[in-house]
Amino acid sequence: MKLTPSGRLYGLGVILLLLLTLCSRKFNNIGAPSFIVPLAVAGIAYLLAIREFFSTPKFQSRVIVIGIMLAALWQVAFLLVPPGLDDDIHRYVWDGRVQRLGYNPYLVVPSDPALAPLHTSETRTLNHPELPSPYPAGAELFFRAVTAIHESIFALKVAFVLCDFAIAFILLDVLRRSEQAEHWVLAYVWNPLLAIEVAGSGHIDIVGVLLLLVSVAALARRWRAVAAVAFGLAVAVKLLPIVLLPLYWKRVRMRDGALAAIVAGLLYVPFLNHGRLPTGSLGTYVRSFRFNDPVFATLEGVMSPQVVVGIAALVGFLFAIWLRRKSAAWSGDEFAWPMAASLLCAPVVYPWYLLWLLPFLRSTTTVPLMIWTVSVIPTYYVWHLRRVGRLWLVPGWMMLLEYGALAVCVAVIGVRMFLRPATPRNAAE
Repeated sequence: MKLTPSGRLYGLGVILLLLLTLCSRKFNNIGAPSFIVPLAVAGIAYLLAIREFFSTPKFQSRVIVIGIMLAALWQVAFLLVPPGLDDDIHRYVWDGRVQRLGYNPYLVVPSDPALAPLHTSETRTLNHPELPSPYPAGAELFFRAVTAIHESIFALKVAFVLCDFAIAFILLDVLRRSEQAEHWVLAYVWNPLLAIEVAGSGHIDIVGVLLLLVSVAALARRWRAVAAVAFGLAVAVKLLPIVLLPLYWKRVRMRDGALAAIVAGLLYVPFLNHGRLPTGSLGTYVRSFRFNDPVFATLEGVMSPQVVVGIAALVGFLFAIWLRRKSAAWSGDEFAWPMAASLLCAPVVYPWYLLWLLPFLRSTTTVPLMIWTVSVIPTYYVWHLRRVGRLWLVPGWMMLLEYGALAVCVAVIGVRMFLRPATPRNAAE
């Protein structure tokens, strides 16, 4: 019996539910084969679902609703387990806590013996306790707001999951207004990285992604001031989307841009130190932190890390300028590719950094980035290596697999576009 497209999609959804639920049971041993193997198979199932999205013009509404419900089930499975070996969220609790106690997270060092009484059982295990916080002001104020309601890792994870589902509903609105098939919302909610990095580990990036998508939705409605301010707030959560600034040229007014800059600047006022803008350990991050960075590592051999970071940002800016000049109408890949280009040249490419791309992956030109969200899965093995006392280093063969898959896909799409017959000038006459 031949299955219908809806039947195949239901089957893939159930497979994802089973595999990701199994991953949630192994989350305390992230990176081990018992975790990576089912996660990799889930990634393959996700790509097969993407194929269904491309081959079927439209799915019925109930298919989309059931798909979102399935995603909610595996999100809950991850929400109910501890964050595992990824300990960023412990830093989030600390930053929120010390702010409410009257300290500046950009100045205090968690390992300072004088601050030992401020720690709780959830903050004593935060990462890099010898460094102050590196996160921008928008992220810091989010930590403070959530911990003011309830100071715990679980409360932050709940807040991140709520942001995740807010993104799904805003994305549905964007798809409807742009007359795209609504089933592309499943390309977002079914991506395995969401379960791992939002409901599982809990990463602040999802808050920035939400604000960026609010900005995109506001652009579609011509709410220019809202679009500009939401974009400024997204940059105040993580700096990555700053490379998208050229996409707003002539889409928002100068006074909207000024308003966004003022709002983002005001977020830093509570953290000013003798009138100076705080950066915390951001400089140390640029100089010392490395992960999954083949392009950066190559360039760093001939120039300083600060210059290479500047080049990474410049690459994203130039990509955005080219895309802005190419078309007056905006599209999802316009927002995905500049950020992806910067990430490819970045000193650190953690899997959760790819969360920024997910709401914008719904066209053939973004297929390489869809594949990247799956080919990055083997890098979780490094967490297992650290647990058993090995070096915090992505093996060369693993990076070759990850970026090779991305490069091959880009090449295939490029060749197909080159070989595609040109449309005659009089074809529309």
